[in-house]
Amino acid sequence: MSEFSDQVVVVTGAGRGIGEAISKAFADQGARVAVLSRTAANSDRTAASLNDAHPDCAKPYSVDVADFDAMQAIGKQVVSDFGRIDILINNAGVTRDGLCLRMSEDDWDTVITTNLKGAFNAVKAFQRHLLKSPNPRVINVGSVVGLIGNAGQVNYAASKAGLIGFTKSLAREYASRSLTANVIAPGFITTDMTGELTEEQKQGVLSAIPLQQYGNPEDIARSALFLAGPGGRYITGQVLAVDGGMAM
Repeated sequence: MSEFSDQVVVVTGAGRGIGEAISKAFADQGARVAVLSRTAANSDRTAASLNDAHPDCAKPYSVDVADFDAMQAIGKQVVSDFGRIDILINNAGVTRDGLCLRMSEDDWDTVITTNLKGAFNAVKAFQRHLLKSPNPRVINVGSVVGLIGNAGQVNYAASKAGLIGFTKSLAREYASRSLTANVIAPGFITTDMTGELTEEQKQGVLSAIPLQQYGNPEDIARSALFLAGPGGRYITGQVLAVDGGMAM
């Protein structure tokens, strides 16, 4: 029997990159996966890929996590489809980079609403069902930027730093119900989003990484498996930096 057999995992931002890798990792370990993405094309593609490898293990859902009412509706649909929820992984996120001097209010609001409020919306949608699980887990995907900041990303850094406070408070509120809540803070992970950087920018980042190599989405997926599994039973309210040493 696989480690997560019969468990149901909800992954937001699962249409590509880190979210897709996390979804695959859990499906490979026997979990059933609710694949949430803002675009139907991405959620459909990820779910189809998982089902090709593990028939009937995944279902796709298209939703904007920043929309509270839409998330509550999706929550009801997921529970209706799967019957239970054991693990919630909040991975959905966006960037609207720019120096604070020139950042628009819309760029600020979009990032904060998606990255921070989106996690709140998802927790609200699934919390009552999570608490019925014998081993409930909430894993929020933050960023090393939320720990150390980064010029040109005041909105993104604020959203990810806020996610840490949100997670720690959630961990305290639900500790008595055996629900653990933790943050994974990725460093520079090679995805299609980071592929937009120039070679000069990539080299600048590499020079700040003590391990002198980039991470990949599977590094984050393996960390999520650890925190959600037996090894994470006694870990809550913590930030696991998977960053090659950037934030140490």
